[in-house]
Amino acid sequence: MNQVKIGQFIKAIRKEKNLTQREVAERLGISEKTISKWETGNGLPEVSLMLPLCELLEISVNELLSGERLDEKKYFEKAEQNIMSLMEEKAQAKKKLIIAAIICVITLLAGLTLVLVAVLLEMETWLRVVLGVMGAVIIVTGIGLACVLERDAGVYECKHCGERFVPTMTAYLFAPHTPTTRRLKCPKCGKKSYCKKRLSKSE
Repeated sequence: MNQVKIGQFIKAIRKEKNLTQREVAERLGISEKTISKWETGNGLPEVSLMLPLCELLEISVNELLSGERLDEKKYFEKAEQNIMSLMEEKAQAKKKLIIAAIICVITLLAGLTLVLVAVLLEMETWLRVVLGVMGAVIIVTGIGLACVLERDAGVYECKHCGERFVPTMTAYLFAPHTPTTRRLKCPKCGKKSYCKKRLSKSE
């Protein structure tokens, strides 16, 4: 989906309706800054806000996701394209998760092998230290790469308000977590909760 096109469409329809960003924000119960973010193409409306926004602007969700007014024929064509776009977004997120898992396993095995060789085999002290350091560097680098890929694969959904967001790397790394959730602070409502991992911002 073209975020810039969608943002321009939201702005154009808002102006058609003689609404200011503040008026739209107040009616949706969000900040004016969020409306500005949508209209500049720096984000998409959260799933929970799409229907209220469409009702306010008197457009369909399909038109919103397409970033344009649609006649009947175009409506069904765009519906298929939007579905395919969502499927592709989820497929890309899954691919990143798989690559992250593979990197993590390979680097752990390689790093641990070097550390074990350094500990168990007879060798000079300097070589033992070099192998140990190399093993540690490989493990840390691999886990770091895996974390970056996993964080960027999809978004997290706030349990309280439904906001979907990508956490900062610091928040991501230090958050208590389970395989499918992570305790994060929502940038919208400010509450902390175990946010569920979602593969798409607009699924």
